[in-house]
Amino acid sequence: MTTEIDINTERLESHRFDLDPAAIVQAISELNSGNLVSFPTETVYGIGADAENERALRKIFTAKGRPADHPLIVHLAEAAMMERYARYIPESAWLLAEHFWPGPLTLILRRNKHVSDLVTGGQDTVGLRIPSHPIALALLSQFNRGIAAPSANRFGRISPTTADHVRSELGQSVDVILDGGSCSVGLESTIVDLTSESPRLLRPGGISRAMLAEVLGVRPTVGDASAPRTPGQLASHYSPQTPLRLAEKNTLERIVETQSDRYTFGVLALNNTEKKMKGGCWVSMPRSAELYARDIYARLHELDRGGYHMILVETPPATKDWDAVRDRLNRAAAIDFNTEQKET
Repeated sequence: MTTEIDINTERLESHRFDLDPAAIVQAISELNSGNLVSFPTETVYGIGADAENERALRKIFTAKGRPADHPLIVHLAEAAMMERYARYIPESAWLLAEHFWPGPLTLILRRNKHVSDLVTGGQDTVGLRIPSHPIALALLSQFNRGIAAPSANRFGRISPTTADHVRSELGQSVDVILDGGSCSVGLESTIVDLTSESPRLLRPGGISRAMLAEVLGVRPTVGDASAPRTPGQLASHYSPQTPLRLAEKNTLERIVETQSDRYTFGVLALNNTEKKMKGGCWVSMPRSAELYARDIYARLHELDRGGYHMILVETPPATKDWDAVRDRLNRAAAIDFNTEQKET
C-alpha cells in the first residue's frame, strides 16, 4: 500500500537537499517495525524510535552506548500531541509552543503514566518538542506518534549535523538515514523546565533566555541540582576523540608558535584570515554567534578526522548571545588552557 506524504514545499525550498518521498515511506515502515531511523532536525540529526515501543527504545541506548538513566526527547508533529505524553500542562507550555514551535525548544513537563521509563530516565518528567525541519515534520505527521530521538552519535561525542556524520558515527546501527542536508541551527535545542513554580532554563540553545522572558513575562531561572535530568548536562559532553582545549587568542597563538615543531594542531580561531601551519590546519570561524553555532560541529568533525595531536579553540566572547556555544565548548574541552597556564 502506498503512503501519501504531505510535504510543505516552501519549507523544502529553504533547505539544500533532494527529498525522496519513498525514503520517508521506508522510514515509517521501519519505525512501525520497532527499528531505528535517523532524521534531520534544524538543530542536529536524531536517532529515533517509536516513543511507545520499549523494544525499539532499548535499541537507541545500545546503538549510542547511552546510560539507561539519561532521558530522551520525544518529537511531536503538533502541539496538541503534548496531551498524549504529558499531564498538568501549564498555560506557559501552550504559550511557548505557540511562539516557538516548530523550532529548537524542548519543554520539560510532567509525564503521563504510560510514558516509558526508558524515555524519562525513570523520572516523573518528559521532554517534548516539535522540530522545524520539513523532513522531520513530514515523518512525524505521517507516523502520527511521538518519536523519541537523541542526537545520532555515540554517547558523549560530537553531535551530527549532516547525514555523513551519522553514517560515520553509527554505521549499520541505524536502519534508515534520511538525508536533509546540513542543519540550519547546528546546536541542540534549548531546554526549559515547566514543572516548578518558575520556569527554569536547563540547557541554552537557539531560543535565548531573553526570548523566553519576552513571551513568558518572567525571566527563567537557571536550573539547579533539584531540576530534572535532561540531555547534555554532563560536565564532559559533545567531545571529539582528539583532545580539545579552549584558549584565549594570545595563548592560542603562543601555543601554536612555540609547539608546532613537536605537535600538530587543528585550530578554530575567531578571525577573518586563514593561516598556514606546519602539519596543522587553521580554520577561521564566523564572528556571528548564530553562524558559529551552525558551523561548529561540522568543523569539529573535520578536525577530529585530521589526525592532529590537539584541537585548539579560541575562547568565544563572554556575551549572552554566545551562551549556547560556550556551553557546548566548555563541555567538549578536557582542559581550559587559560586555567592550566595560571596554575603552572
